Amino acid sequence: MPVEFLGIGGTNDGSETSPRSGASFDKQYTLRLARAHQEYGWDRVLFAYGSGSPDPAQVAAYVATRVEDLQILLAHRPNVSYPTYALKTFATLDQISDGRLTVHFITGGNDREQGREGDVLTKDERYSRTREYIQIVKKGWTSREPFDHEGEHYSFEDFVSDVFPVQQPRPRVSFGGSSEAAYAAGGAEADIYCLWGEPLAETAEQIASVKQAASRAGRSDVPKFQVAFRPIIAPTEELAWEKAHRILGDLHRVGANRRRLSGPPQNAGSQRLLGVAAKGERHDRALWTPTAAATGGAGNSTALVGTPETVAEALLDYYDLGVEILSARGYDILDDAIDFGRHVIPLVREGVAERDRQRAARARLSPVAP
Repeated sequence: MPVEFLGIGGTNDGSETSPRSGASFDKQYTLRLARAHQEYGWDRVLFAYGSGSPDPAQVAAYVATRVEDLQILLAHRPNVSYPTYALKTFATLDQISDGRLTVHFITGGNDREQGREGDVLTKDERYSRTREYIQIVKKGWTSREPFDHEGEHYSFEDFVSDVFPVQQPRPRVSFGGSSEAAYAAGGAEADIYCLWGEPLAETAEQIASVKQAASRAGRSDVPKFQVAFRPIIAPTEELAWEKAHRILGDLHRVGANRRRLSGPPQNAGSQRLLGVAAKGERHDRALWTPTAAATGGAGNSTALVGTPETVAEALLDYYDLGVEILSARGYDILDDAIDFGRHVIPLVREGVAERDRQRAARARLSPVAP
């Protein structure tokens, strides 16, 4: 089973532990970061979405024309454009990138953040809208004949696109969430289902929930699974833990002052991360939760701490659960991308190759009877 690595396509050098040194969209930094991911063995980078952030589709197009072979994961919120418009944007970007695009659909987990761009739907209504939106995008990518649509959230007649993706039949669709509504929508529509880093047992439970939702939706296949972490690595365990506590101090000093959302998190994923943090700081081989607690469970915020060997073995534990895409982002975004690519990715790929060899050997020893 192959393994893929997803990094971050950041547009500036800021993070939760340090403010950015320049503009929100620093073109030279953006290219340096993308090229570092390409050079050090990453498969793709995420161009994230924020209500006030640079437009990720245009940033992705900028990178795609300057960095070859690096795959693109474009985040998109359905509330910001009509699906017939968006599917043309995506198809055009797939053309620009010569077929390197995956689209990650963000339903939105915070009413205040959604409201900044005029979205007033409830969370369950947003999941319903996202599911309908994805269905329209898929059909628009593949239909050469005009079609009508009459749904709960969208209605139009006689639409057909004149631009189609390079990838056939279409680019992959990525989706995330940890509520029952998310499982239902993503289980039905996603090619890739994204989870935040929880302990192995909880991750296995979520994988089972998504698979059950896919089966209920009538699918004969299941999505691929992706899990995201914040790796903290150093040459020795002692140095790694010293580094982890320095980062935690910076999160308390800088990150807490930058949080603008008040009150407990509304989305199930962040609530789950805080619940894991409340159970203890350390889980399994290397999972560390104080970074999640310090940020209020904000997004990808649980850490894997240790030497490259320890972190690689921890990631292989998730691979053994069926996770095929490993998302990682450090707190010093550029340098950590280089270190992780240089020291961790090769170890994980070696571990996956060894598992494949063992699986093939077992299959030769135990052939299936005709």
